[in-house]
Amino acid sequence: MKQILTKETLKSDLKASLVVFLVALPLCLGIAIASGAPPMSGLIAGIVGGIIIGILSGSHVSVSGPAAGLTVIVLDSISTLGTFELFLGTVVLAGVIQVIFGLAKGGVLGYYFPHSVIKGMLTAIGLILILKQIPHALGWDKDAMGDMNFVQVDDANTFSEIWYAIQYFSPGAIPITLLALLIIFIFERPKVKAHPLAGLIPGALWAVVLGILMNKIYQKFFPDWVLSEEHLVNIPKAENLSDLLGLLTFPDFSGIGSGDFWVIAVTIAVIASIETLLSIEAGDKMDPKKRLTPTSKELIAQGVGNSVSGLIGGLPVTAVIVRTSANIASGAKSKLSAVFHGILLLILVLSIPTLLNQIPLSCLAAVLFMVGYKLAKPAIFIQEYQKGWNQFIPFLITVLAILFTDLLVGIGIG
Repeated sequence: MKQILTKETLKSDLKASLVVFLVALPLCLGIAIASGAPPMSGLIAGIVGGIIIGILSGSHVSVSGPAAGLTVIVLDSISTLGTFELFLGTVVLAGVIQVIFGLAKGGVLGYYFPHSVIKGMLTAIGLILILKQIPHALGWDKDAMGDMNFVQVDDANTFSEIWYAIQYFSPGAIPITLLALLIIFIFERPKVKAHPLAGLIPGALWAVVLGILMNKIYQKFFPDWVLSEEHLVNIPKAENLSDLLGLLTFPDFSGIGSGDFWVIAVTIAVIASIETLLSIEAGDKMDPKKRLTPTSKELIAQGVGNSVSGLIGGLPVTAVIVRTSANIASGAKSKLSAVFHGILLLILVLSIPTLLNQIPLSCLAAVLFMVGYKLAKPAIFIQEYQKGWNQFIPFLITVLAILFTDLLVGIGIG
């Protein structure tokens, strides 16, 4: 840690951690809801992913948390086992299995993913982020914010959800989205970035603060435009220690003798490991300093994180592209930014949930729009095309496959 702890690093990592926190907050809650799990379980996974895995990981830029790619598996697993507590038991066991994978040097598999497929995965995630935020930007918040699958839990799909949003938009959400996008765009300009004030407070934070203020203005002058609770962040609140303990769920290991328990644990371990290796490989490619992550060490860190998350009521955790991309784009210099974002989640969720619950989802959609755009710029398609058909075809197939299925199926097709 001494080697990476400098004044410049601290400043850059603190600023990046604020942006990652704003990205992670709605995704943690949304992924939990999409998984049929308590909202607090997503926040716990985000906190563990930031602090525990952030400290143990050998990656300089990756950020871990609950993964959208596991939502269907979590939903089905809870249904199969019958209780969320039994499911938590499988998460703890999955973590132990991941540690064994890491000790057995299973991380070497991460070195065999083709470059064009990794690039296609990043671009597809960017496009999905943009498409999935359109309904939230318009104030149609029926689908959980962290859902990244083409077919949603309610049987709608990415494109039908946009159509519903156009028909049933909330007028108050659109000006907030546009203002947030304008602020973020201004803060992306080189001249503004160079200003000392812009260096201290990221544009995403300004966008969120002004979004809250706009909704307050609606309350006074345009009551018909006020965004109600369903259009705002919704964090479970704990008034005291007793309330906090009531929000936690602990694992049940009574099903450890059943085949389903073990099958689910192994499934989570394998898929979480694959997602982590994909994300780590992609993160290393995006890292401006091109630093490499020891993949087997990463599996051990992820395993410890999953066991801790399961023990205190959290969802399974993986290294996640969306958070990692936001981290790198925000100027993170070291893994301290991942740790800081986890600390922010822990402190702010416990201390100011009422304030956080005033953040419009349309504001956060604007932040995610920018993350998605940076992953899927038109220039990326041109660059891949110029490399020749042998690179462009796998890239394009991967993009389309992920867009119309989910991450793991799309990667397999690619």
